[in-house]
Amino acid sequence: MSALTDLLGIRIPVVLGPFGGLSSIPLTAAVSAAGGLGSYGLYGYDGDRIRSTIAGIRAATSAPFAVNIWLPTGDEVEPGAQHDADAAALAPFFAEVGVEPPARPERYLPPVDEQVEAILEAAPAVLSVVFGAPSAALVAEAHRRGIRVVGTATTVAEAVALADAGADAVVATGAEAAGHRVSFLRPAEESLVGLFSLLPQVVDAVDVPVIAAGGIADRRGVAAAFALGAQGVQVGTAFLAVAESAANAAHRAAIRSTSAEETVLTRAMSGRLARGARNRAVAEIEAAGSIAPFPAQNWITGRFRAPAGEQGRGELQSLWMGQSAPLARYGTAAEAFAELAAGVPSA
Repeated sequence: MSALTDLLGIRIPVVLGPFGGLSSIPLTAAVSAAGGLGSYGLYGYDGDRIRSTIAGIRAATSAPFAVNIWLPTGDEVEPGAQHDADAAALAPFFAEVGVEPPARPERYLPPVDEQVEAILEAAPAVLSVVFGAPSAALVAEAHRRGIRVVGTATTVAEAVALADAGADAVVATGAEAAGHRVSFLRPAEESLVGLFSLLPQVVDAVDVPVIAAGGIADRRGVAAAFALGAQGVQVGTAFLAVAESAANAAHRAAIRSTSAEETVLTRAMSGRLARGARNRAVAEIEAAGSIAPFPAQNWITGRFRAPAGEQGRGELQSLWMGQSAPLARYGTAAEAFAELAAGVPSA
């Protein structure tokens, strides 16, 4: 057992990346049951949905698992008068999937305090956070309830801030990674460090276990991460492409057909910088030059992305994927996990 596996109560130091909006109970349970740490992203979930989701994971596996939340950065917008104009700007996409632009909601996201309360009450093995460092009060209460806290860093300074805040482990996530850039000390555009540069510097800077994330999709990436000092790896895209994930067929097909250089960093779909395929929706929204701030853009595009997914229209979805998407060749979670586990150094 390494410090990380002992800390998290797992046998194999392979962590499933938590997908905001694309997590599934079957995938989370499969990774945990295999001996790794399954993770479930709770972005946008209110307290009741969090409780039922954690109960569902527990019904599917008795092994430890993690849940993930986004910490507020302070620049999130609330629904206001601008909403109608922001929705109208995307009217062609709504027309294409056959729905009306959405009316202004009461709120775009549930209060983070509501999310935290539900998580602490349910007491999963691990709480992971992105877009910030947890408060001392949150860490203390999580520890009191037996919950480990993991933070996510895109720079060395962020890793140090997380360790100083009391995080039990730090995920060092390189710019190759899929989805949102979770920077919180400097703008995401100023925090684009590749994993092989970031990882050894984070390992040298903190005294807690470091988990490597970004561009890892097979045993070679795992072995390289351990050679640079990681005690574990977190993998997203390789698992996103398997049958148990919540990604639809169009998304899985895009992962298998998009080259590394065809992924882009864009604010088009959510208002925050994220890596995915540059499909037609991304290209047209960027060309229009008017993108609402987060979370307004994410909420509004979500109202056409959902029916687009149901209709198999990959060109209108958020096709999140990392730069190692061409290596995501696995059909099932078991196949992906076995390949990744083969790269973990033997004790």
